[in-house]
Amino acid sequence: MSRREWPDWWDWELELSPHLLKRMTDRRFSEIDLRRMLERAATYREDVVDGRWVIETRRHRGRAWEVIVEPDPERQLLVVVTAYPVWK
Repeated sequence: MSRREWPDWWDWELELSPHLLKRMTDRRFSEIDLRRMLERAATYREDVVDGRWVIETRRHRGRAWEVIVEPDPERQLLVVVTAYPVWK
């Protein structure tokens, strides 16, 4: 998927949710790691939760990861809800 096919919210500033901050500790990744994952995003799809999106990333520490985001159009922020490795 080329860069121009991504939605407008893709370029908004990130907001890290409290849930994500806990998961970052549990899953041993940093904000820098998260931003690198998002820079290397391969594609995205709708999540099962309305208004949220799953960002499929390329490799981080040898695994594919998924990052769940929720655009906040009123504040023009992209809220990062959680991130986890994919066990395929």
